[in-house]
Amino acid sequence: MSDSEEHHFESKADAGASKTYPQQAGTIRKNGFIVIKGRPCKVVEVSTSKTGKHGHAKCHFVAIDIFNGKKLEDIVPSSHNCDVPHVNRTEYQLIDISEDGFVSLLTSDGNTKDDLRLPTDETLLGQIKEGFDSGKDLVVTVQSAMGEEQICALKDVGPK
Repeated sequence: MSDSEEHHFESKADAGASKTYPQQAGTIRKNGFIVIKGRPCKVVEVSTSKTGKHGHAKCHFVAIDIFNGKKLEDIVPSSHNCDVPHVNRTEYQLIDISEDGFVSLLTSDGNTKDDLRLPTDETLLGQIKEGFDSGKDLVVTVQSAMGEEQICALKDVGPK
């Protein structure tokens, strides 16, 4: 009986429920995160206009998509709520790079994670391939938000 109750509870949950949380637009600052046009973004500029004749001060956000680097803008009344993505950064040890561009990573609990592609950023991609080919022990930082994951940083922890 309890299994079906759990299943029933899961089906009621909103699909994007745990991916974002609401935050008042006026409290979001530079270097914070915001969802614009359904994409998780890092805020690079915030400007707030004065209260207009319709009674709301407006926040103008300029932000960069954290996965593809595209610049997005949005204007929201400062008293309204915006979606803010839950952004997590996790470090994994790099084990292998496959021929088709996927990486094999070692998790902290000893399992492997094989569902991530190499980053599209040419500089980072070059550093990863160069370090791996020269036999260095590499730790990659994986940034995840709203169901997407991408390698965003690299640390060299010395030779194997």
